[in-house]
Amino acid sequence: MHSPGQATTEMAARYFHLFANRLAYTLQSTKPNEKGKHYYFRPKDGRRLSFETIREHLSGELTLGLYALNSKTQRSKWVAIDADYENALEDLLKLQWELRRNGVEAALEKSRRGGHLWIFAEQPLLAQQCRIYIYNLALQLKVPVKGSTGLGEGIEVFPRQDQVAPDEFGNSMRGPLGVHCATGKRYWFYGADYQLGAQMDYLERLRKVTEAEVLRFIAGLEMPEQFRPKPKIELPPYDSARREFRILDHVRPTRKQSGNYWAQCPSCAQQGHDRSKDNLAISISDPRKYRCWAGCAKEMIRAALGHPIRIRRQAEYANSAGNL
Repeated sequence: MHSPGQATTEMAARYFHLFANRLAYTLQSTKPNEKGKHYYFRPKDGRRLSFETIREHLSGELTLGLYALNSKTQRSKWVAIDADYENALEDLLKLQWELRRNGVEAALEKSRRGGHLWIFAEQPLLAQQCRIYIYNLALQLKVPVKGSTGLGEGIEVFPRQDQVAPDEFGNSMRGPLGVHCATGKRYWFYGADYQLGAQMDYLERLRKVTEAEVLRFIAGLEMPEQFRPKPKIELPPYDSARREFRILDHVRPTRKQSGNYWAQCPSCAQQGHDRSKDNLAISISDPRKYRCWAGCAKEMIRAALGHPIRIRRQAEYANSAGNL
């Protein structure tokens, strides 16, 4: 269902000012793969984000994915909280209410299965500081965070990383106000009429958070331990003859792509998800490395298979297994 109102270059420039923090971007595939999914991919020809690309996004001719984190500055123009589980809107409204009490105006966007909450910055903010603020807020409000302490469902915070290397991108987020390729629908922000011009006016009127405010919000705080990224594990060379847990003994890959096997995530399946059977990526060159792209932790995957990681063996396991 396309929206009334015409997307213009002037509107694209306004959108760029709000949302574009780097010129790399992704596109949503217009045709589903054999599993029915519309994946996001980076254009192979190295194209950079332009006003025309954004105008096409707003017109429904293509669907953009935007990167939150600028690898040169480790800063972001916005923070987005993605929630797509049962009662997700209730949790987003709780967050929006508490943010408003702090003087932060957050825009609530509809989504395919839940919603997204967007916070805009007066000037790009350090991703690490933004993440400390939101994760502590979620902990205070008892809002579930995906992947933490064994949770398969919960909010996801963009930017997803505190920092990325110069040649890395982090995770992209579907750009608002475009047309979702899977549904053919445009998902609007709740705070304005369902027209592109009115929506842009609304987003521009929102009060933008300052760096001084964020520093005040996080004074004396650090990232809660359960949300901290796990230290990277350096694995010894892979030896196929070595006796150890083997994920490929327990799952059946559905395809090979991008250097990985893809299979159904056992933890997702246990929760009634991953019907397309391709959430789990397993490195072909080193099958000890595996990752659920829906956010299930390694401990959740092993527990779902009936082979939990024993606490007394975790130090030993850390030397022989890891995630992508």
